[in-house]
Amino acid sequence: MEANENKIITYLNNLTPSRNELVSKMEKLAEKENVPIMDLVGMETLLQLLRLSTPKRILEIGAAIGYSAIRMAQALPEVTIVTIERDEHRYLQAKSHIEQAGLQDRIQLVLGDALEVFELVEKEAPFDFIFVDAAKGQYERFFTMYETLLNEAGIIITDNVLFRGKVAEDHEAIEPKRIKNLVKKIDRYNRWLMEHPDYISTILPVGDGIAISKKRGEER
Repeated sequence: MEANENKIITYLNNLTPSRNELVSKMEKLAEKENVPIMDLVGMETLLQLLRLSTPKRILEIGAAIGYSAIRMAQALPEVTIVTIERDEHRYLQAKSHIEQAGLQDRIQLVLGDALEVFELVEKEAPFDFIFVDAAKGQYERFFTMYETLLNEAGIIITDNVLFRGKVAEDHEAIEPKRIKNLVKKIDRYNRWLMEHPDYISTILPVGDGIAISKKRGEER
């Protein structure tokens, strides 16, 4: 089954439209420096969800080198994005890439820990769409803190919620302990998310797992 899945991923990757020179350069940089950007199929899925929901304001938690923010801004010419990155080296890389893309007027880059810069980001609210792609062990805290800045029809996307399929394994058999504890936290987050009274959520087995959470609004 795994070999067949790999063939499918390769097939879908080959069908993915070619990216521009800057984006391709960023993909190579991410591979070289082991930066956890979204895989091609996951990225295309995210972009299609954005095209369908047409948000005007996006908050991204976890900019890394600016890859996702740039791809989102390029896919939606009218969108503006606030993106948070706590690592100064990655922040500077993202800043450079955003400037090279000519998107500095539409992408606001914030340096700091997402758990510590809420008051700064709050000034830019409300958001139509929140993309969570930062420290996996803090997903529930990120969600709880920042969903307050989401508008009534808002959507939250959380990446990496299947964590290489490990959430479906026997957690106690996972080594090392650090990975075991992280898998348990992601699994708890998934279960908490699926039972959240204010959101309708679903998890797609795309890329490393994408959770889509839509506010219930008046349906509640």
